Amino acid sequence: MMSLIELNDVNVTFATEVLRSVKLSIPARGIYALIGPAASGKSVLLRVIAGLIAPRKGRVMLGGDEVTGADELKLATLRRKVGMLFQNYALFDHMSVGENIAFPLKRLFDLPAEEIRTRVAERLERVALPGFEQRMPAGLSGGQKKRVGIARASVTKPPVLLYDEPTAGLDPVTSQKIYDLIRDEQRAEASTVVAISSDVRGLLTIADRVGMVHNGEIIFDGTVAEARATSHPAVRQFIDGRTEGPL
Repeated sequence: MMSLIELNDVNVTFATEVLRSVKLSIPARGIYALIGPAASGKSVLLRVIAGLIAPRKGRVMLGGDEVTGADELKLATLRRKVGMLFQNYALFDHMSVGENIAFPLKRLFDLPAEEIRTRVAERLERVALPGFEQRMPAGLSGGQKKRVGIARASVTKPPVLLYDEPTAGLDPVTSQKIYDLIRDEQRAEASTVVAISSDVRGLLTIADRVGMVHNGEIIFDGTVAEARATSHPAVRQFIDGRTEGPL
């Protein structure tokens, strides 16, 4: 099984140690679910993969290229391979929906205006928001904002997509629609998705593999079936709320 993302002995320290000796291999062309308690280091781990946070020690590899220690020029090139949906949408309030989605294209590529408009329209069609180009973020529902965020993260068609709490604050029906959209997009583009969600049950409906972060360490890495069957008490309790017996 080919790995696209490799972390080896990664440590991140702010006021305290956030990630410690993280070793993780994420296969290409699938959905990898990162689960774990609040403040366990999941979001920091996503930002390390994206090259937004530099670890104190360890190596991060992305598609055979080393992220750690890369200068700004190389980082800029590597970041073209990654799209990211932030937990709080991170939409620009002063920009229309179309302008928000077009932002990565304008920042990273030198494309004709007509091609940018075509790509934005195609993304909006894919996320079931056709014709929303002129809408402003303030007039969107939470689910619509998430869809716009997914459209913006994926508009450059990067091989890696990182989703930080893609269904936070959404009702169960809307949440499942977002998960289904993520799965459909991943299959259509053969991309590699790494997603965090506190809605573990929903996330595992689309995941191929799952890793659990606990106190800054990876305590489990395996298939969803293996996660459901594990005897590891912390993993079992987090996934199913049970402390005894097999799942």
